[in-house]
Amino acid sequence: MMFRILRWAAAAALTALPATAGDVSSFSLPNGLEVVVIEDHRAPVVVQMVWYRAGAADEKPGLSGIAHYLEHLMFKGTDTMAPGEFSRVVEDNGGSDNAFTSWDFTAYFQRIAADRLELVMRMEADRMRNLKLTEDDWRTEREVVIEERNQRTDSDPGAIFSEQRRAAQYLNHPYGTPIIGWRHEMENLTRQDALDWYQTYYAPNNAVLVVAGDVEPDQVRTLAETYYGPLAPSPDIKTRARPQEPPQLSERRMSFADPRVSQPYVARGYLAPERDPGAQDKAAALTILADLLGGDGQTAFLARKLQFDQKVAIYTSASYDGTSLDDSTFNLAVAPAEGVSLAEAEAAMDKALAEFLETGVDPAAFARVKTRIHASMIYAEDNVNGLARRYGEALTTGLTIADVQAWPDVMDAVTEDDVMDAAREVFDRKRAVTGWMMREGQEEVMQ
Repeated sequence: MMFRILRWAAAAALTALPATAGDVSSFSLPNGLEVVVIEDHRAPVVVQMVWYRAGAADEKPGLSGIAHYLEHLMFKGTDTMAPGEFSRVVEDNGGSDNAFTSWDFTAYFQRIAADRLELVMRMEADRMRNLKLTEDDWRTEREVVIEERNQRTDSDPGAIFSEQRRAAQYLNHPYGTPIIGWRHEMENLTRQDALDWYQTYYAPNNAVLVVAGDVEPDQVRTLAETYYGPLAPSPDIKTRARPQEPPQLSERRMSFADPRVSQPYVARGYLAPERDPGAQDKAAALTILADLLGGDGQTAFLARKLQFDQKVAIYTSASYDGTSLDDSTFNLAVAPAEGVSLAEAEAAMDKALAEFLETGVDPAAFARVKTRIHASMIYAEDNVNGLARRYGEALTTGLTIADVQAWPDVMDAVTEDDVMDAAREVFDRKRAVTGWMMREGQEEVMQ
């Protein structure tokens, strides 16, 4: 689809029509910074995103949470900006800014009027190499991230359950470590830990700059050369090599009980392949499989079987996200109806999966899912922030611009047989972690 958009845009240019979203160009600066420009001239707005190839899965043992901690500290001062001034300037100019950390990357972005691009580019380039941390800055912010863990994880039994299941899923790979960090390690993070992380990874040759919106490529190149171009690359950037999982030879099972649980449920994750550069077919099939099984609460296979036909569940889901540097997971969940035990809910889920594997994909459901996915990709072209994120996330997880642009066609090419082949491969209980979340005092014994 992206190629069709590009061809349309080229034809439109010949007739002096304005370009639409989807015109993508790229270049690199001598210092190693990769730059992607996505044109969308329908509104005088621009999004600038800087993505670093450094996330929670790149942390050293014992320093969990340092990637996310440094994300917070990046909003402190530089030689030319006081702590907090960055966001205040963006807001004063009618824009918004934020940041986020994942296992594979850390990203910073601003959405602002197109004529303010130079302003935010100057500020973002400044903090790429000139961050200043006082004693008060790092101590105060460490308490902030610990409190964030209190609110988002420790106070939520579902989040704790998810964290524990992920740790069981990845015994050796750092995807098993929470992005926010283990609390006992977060409490010991220091200013020097943050500076070491910053000085190692925050460099132009470890970053991707994505600019999307009402901009011209030549304009972005000039600004990038002016503000990012003088920044020295880091000589210490190494190829990302992480500990990998040993072969999983048997299913792992766990239970978690907490008095705050309001709705017990069964969750299962299977190790699954990620999107690989030039080889996205299997990930595309798994994406469609997840939609077939759990993408729609009314018509998806698990919903119809367990919620409406058998009435043994009040909620079902299936999910898969293949945009990661290393192996991902394919996840299922079932919340039992009143009077149905977790053992019965899990058995019903397994029976439904066995039926799906035996009978195959319903052609009407397959067509409906592909139409819905195709439509969502078209609608996504209207969101410049989403477009910028699509490219930044891909380029920091090993994919290329060509892979991003090929993805719609790869999805279109998936057949029913491809989906079934992917299902048979991924639904291997020996590569799964199954968990029961229960209310304390009403525990069930796992089989």
